[in-house]
Parts: sequence; C-alpha cells; structure tokens
Amino acid sequence: MRISARTQYALTAMLALAAAEGPVNAEWIAATQEIPRRFCDNILLQLRRAGLIRSQRGPEGGYWLARPATEIALADVIRVTEGVEPVGRPLPKAAAPLAEIWAELHDHEDRLLSGTTLADVLAGSG
Repeated sequence: MRISARTQYALTAMLALAAAEGPVNAEWIAATQEIPRRFCDNILLQLRRAGLIRSQRGPEGGYWLARPATEIALADVIRVTEGVEPVGRPLPKAAAPLAEIWAELHDHEDRLLSGTTLADVLAGSG
C-alpha cells in the first residue's frame, strides 16, 4: 500500500486535532505539523466536507474532531484522501493464484487500519 503525501498530512492534522484541547486554527496546525499552509487548508476542507472535523470562524473558532478520537479509525481518514481502492483487473493465467494473495493482503490492511483509531496512535506515542 502506498500512502500519498496528502494522506500523510491528513493523518498528521487529525492526530494534532485529537491531541489538542479545544479548537485550533489552520495556521497552528500547518506550523506545528510542518504542513504547507495552502495544502493544509485544502486537506482541512476535505476532512470537514467528509464530516470528520468541524470548524467555526472567529476568535474563539478553529477546527476540532467531529467525533471522539476513539471513534475515528485511520481507515476513515485514508478513505477521504485516497478514495476506495477499485477492484483489480483479472490476472493472466499463470498469475491468477496471486489474486487470492492480493485480496488477503488488502483485507489485512483494511482490518489493521479500520481497527486502529486516532486515540490508539496517540496512546502508542506516549
């Protein structure tokens, strides 16, 4: 599995929000997490449209998680930024047995990422 820079930045931003104690602004996220500002703004918009984060304008505003960190899996974020992986094309005769291995690998990845929450990652970093 390849993870794009967009997905890495999105996961980083989500972890920063999960660790924050209240709303934080995009400038703070971009600066503290070393995410290019315009890229950060676009990612935050994408995450907000997907319902993973919320935002409020104004001096008391900022961004925060839409649900507790214990309820947001890494797979939720990855699906927003990467989309859902399409079904692979059929393999030629000699390689046909690989299809089962690729499916197993995909299932393992999905179980791992769906079963790991933002809170799990933060707990592991302490």
